[in-house]
Amino acid sequence: MSVRQWSRDLAMGVRFAFGGGREGWVRALLTAVGVGLGVALLLLTTALPSALNVRGEREDARLDYTYDFTPKPAADDTLVVSDVDTTYRDEQVRGRLMQPEGARAPLPPGLAKFPAPGDMVVSPALKELLDSDGGRLLRERLPYRITGTIAEPGLIGSHELAYYAGSDDLAGKIQPPTVARIDHFGDPHPSPESTDPVLVLLVLVVFIVLLMPVGVFIAAAVRFGGERRDRRLAALRLVGSDSRMVRRIAAGEAVAGAALGLVFGTGFFLIGREIAGSAEVFQISVFPSYLNPSPALAALVVIALPAAAVLVTLFALRGVVIEPLGVVRTAKPARRRLWWRLLLPVAGLAMLSPMLGQGRDDGTFNEYLVTGGVLLLLVGITALLPWAVEAVVGRLGAGGVAWQLAVRRLQLSSGTAARLVNGIAVAVAGAIALQMLFAGVESDYSRDTGQDLTRAQMEVEVPAGTPAARVTGDLTRTQGVRRVVSMSEGFVGARRKDPKVTVQLTVGDCAALREVATLPSCREGDAFAINGSEGDSDTRGLAEPGRTLYLDPAYTGEKGNAPFAWPVPRDLKRAGARNDPGGAERGGLLITSAALPAKATAQLRSQVYISLDPAVPLAHEYVRNTVARIDPLIDPMTWTETERSERFTSIRTGLFVGAACVLALIGVSLLVSQLEQLRERKRLLSALVAFGTRRRTLSLSVLWQTAIPIALGLVLAGAVGLTLGATLLKMTGTTVSVDWASVLTMAGFGASVVLLVTLLSLPPLLRLMRPDGLRTE
Repeated sequence: MSVRQWSRDLAMGVRFAFGGGREGWVRALLTAVGVGLGVALLLLTTALPSALNVRGEREDARLDYTYDFTPKPAADDTLVVSDVDTTYRDEQVRGRLMQPEGARAPLPPGLAKFPAPGDMVVSPALKELLDSDGGRLLRERLPYRITGTIAEPGLIGSHELAYYAGSDDLAGKIQPPTVARIDHFGDPHPSPESTDPVLVLLVLVVFIVLLMPVGVFIAAAVRFGGERRDRRLAALRLVGSDSRMVRRIAAGEAVAGAALGLVFGTGFFLIGREIAGSAEVFQISVFPSYLNPSPALAALVVIALPAAAVLVTLFALRGVVIEPLGVVRTAKPARRRLWWRLLLPVAGLAMLSPMLGQGRDDGTFNEYLVTGGVLLLLVGITALLPWAVEAVVGRLGAGGVAWQLAVRRLQLSSGTAARLVNGIAVAVAGAIALQMLFAGVESDYSRDTGQDLTRAQMEVEVPAGTPAARVTGDLTRTQGVRRVVSMSEGFVGARRKDPKVTVQLTVGDCAALREVATLPSCREGDAFAINGSEGDSDTRGLAEPGRTLYLDPAYTGEKGNAPFAWPVPRDLKRAGARNDPGGAERGGLLITSAALPAKATAQLRSQVYISLDPAVPLAHEYVRNTVARIDPLIDPMTWTETERSERFTSIRTGLFVGAACVLALIGVSLLVSQLEQLRERKRLLSALVAFGTRRRTLSLSVLWQTAIPIALGLVLAGAVGLTLGATLLKMTGTTVSVDWASVLTMAGFGASVVLLVTLLSLPPLLRLMRPDGLRTE
């Protein structure tokens, strides 16, 4: 067959698609909308790596941390910058105080000039928040005058809360990394991050699971209007076309819909791109300019989609006999064979099996085997579901009228019903597998902080030189604070300079000391040595009654002060070790406040533990405001029971964002598919109503036609998802366990999408039941 013949037949199919009157245009538009939604999501997905790279580049470009603890000398090109990040209602606020020391001081990205002392330049999102009623408490915390906004190059997202404020007293407070002198922004010599094979596996599987349902829906979309198209093809056979020619013409119609879908998809993508720039999902936002698809990937979509439309159409017509007097599709089709359908998931497991038990210690996982294995397992669902639907509905017995109508329709077109829910089944199977994988490896990327939230919920670290008594007093009077415990700490040794051995020194009142040790009794003026701690031998060696110990200035940062001498009292008592509220075991010496002069206490750092009143919902914000009034460089820490790896969290967040987009696509595409099916049955529905069938019965039959395949699809998705999840866990060397609550939740999400789509299709269904549906021309 010549290329010229193929081109001519495909071109004729394109003309039929757009020149076939209203029916042809409706079918082409339905196909274009279905394909376009898939194309838009594909383009958005191919743009995600670019968006993440741009976010990372902009974050690196404004990097101002330095871990060089030897401060640079002041010069004409230096800038003193302080990290004053804070949190407001669980949202991170990036803040910097800046003091330029010369005309050539480095300017942060996004700023045209430095803000004057007392002024600040804010991100558009922060300005909007501060101007709103909901930003009142944050406005109290940032007592600066807004003089401008940060431009896009200085932000990583459209909803980022960030500000730069001017200061004139930072030069004397340099203490890297929080307060540092720098001569440039960004890291000129970035070190590559180490690659975690398990995280790479997670990313790879996430992309496969998110993109696979999109491909399934695109394949289903190019087959819209199949029954009406077949009648047109029969007419072509009547005027002399052979069977191969009509198949090529049908492929041309599919190419027309796919090409129009590319146009629609581009439009949907541009609309979604702008919406993404104004939206925030899981505290992640981007600018529209970030979402630029990779040219190579975009070109692949443009080339592959029409080719896929041709192949899918030819594959769909392989078992259809198109004759001049009709299409042999309404007769009972040949029974589907099972053996070759089982080969797909078996081959997928075979591709994944060489990596079982590999874990993260044996190098990276083979990305080609992982991609091929996961794809074959998920494609196996699309192959097995039509067989399962046919096998089950063929054995369904009698029931009510609605049930019989639904079952009979499924028996005649089980393949169409399976196509409608294939995407749901694939998405649910992938979600179950990923949920198992995330749950299985989560413990490797999270740790127990040890913080006792029953004793305190926040902590404030007070630097040496700041009166801890003032911090404690102001916090005690703060709204929402139930209890405040303050203690100071340092290290003491036997020598004035560079002591080789030091022990920890904790100073506080008796109530505070009881939070960190078990005391036999306590009154002001007492001193204790902790028994049973990790450094117990060092404590016994130094804490001899009458011996003079010296405060080590290296820990407090007060290197300009002479080491303070403290004689160990002869009545030194013994105390038992106990974890402090932060989960750390303290050792060394405990001293009540009265046993140490105030001059020495001022050289110590302090920790303040704060217990909040749960009845005050904004207690955390009141505490932060109080501390900001005392010293804006102090950032209170909110305690949590566990800490999770940022990279692991970002991958999981990406999954949730992508899953939300895929579910939206599934819902819209399924609705379009449902409407197309109802449109093709308009005359049949009108005839049934004319013969006296109740509208409620027909509506219920439509629900059954969707519910039966989706139930079978979810069962199959559960089996494949559990198998894939168990395999992935074995690959990572993790014990296989099933969180049945998550499995049922994923299945419930899939079922709810179908139920919602069915409810939305009821109004069009009722309109299609009107008697004028019997009219013909």
